[in-house]
Amino acid sequence: MQKLQSQGVHHITLTGANRQTSIDFWEGVLGMPFVFEQPNLDKASESHLYFDPGDGRLITVFTDESRKPDPRRTPTEPGCVHHIAFSVSHATFAQAVKRLDERRISHSGVKDRGFMDSIYFTDPMGLLIELACYRFEPPHGFTHADVLMEAHKIRVSRDDGNIAEVHLADAIEALVTRRNASLSADRSPKNPY
Repeated sequence: MQKLQSQGVHHITLTGANRQTSIDFWEGVLGMPFVFEQPNLDKASESHLYFDPGDGRLITVFTDESRKPDPRRTPTEPGCVHHIAFSVSHATFAQAVKRLDERRISHSGVKDRGFMDSIYFTDPMGLLIELACYRFEPPHGFTHADVLMEAHKIRVSRDDGNIAEVHLADAIEALVTRRNASLSADRSPKNPY
């Protein structure tokens, strides 16, 4: 038996309201370029809009001109999508509250997640959206997932409740130490003062 090995998210498709509401939210609020549109090939009454969330992959939205925005929270029962998180820079995250408030979009305020900061609000169809900002940059040649896996191992070995910045710093040091050789016989921390 063999796995069907994934290589990343290809796209996520959501059910939106009408065309203009979808464009106004995904491009006009979240800044995702509207890259193309075609009919929904499985339902002729709908259009299929494609947006670039910033990494060249796609967020797509089925729209129907008869659908209106519905701000009621989407279902969160088992098997349903709870929320979708989008990565933003620290500079953008620092502006999130102000920019959501300018549009009178209700939001959670900034939430401390230990290894990242988050803010939550809903799209016009009630889907919970998260803007997430990592508190670290992975060392060259590593991904955020590499650092988080290493930080998790450190956290568990210390019997700590959740990943915090100290675990991230120690994980980054461990990854760099393993990857980069040194002529020093003793690479332990020192105080030269």
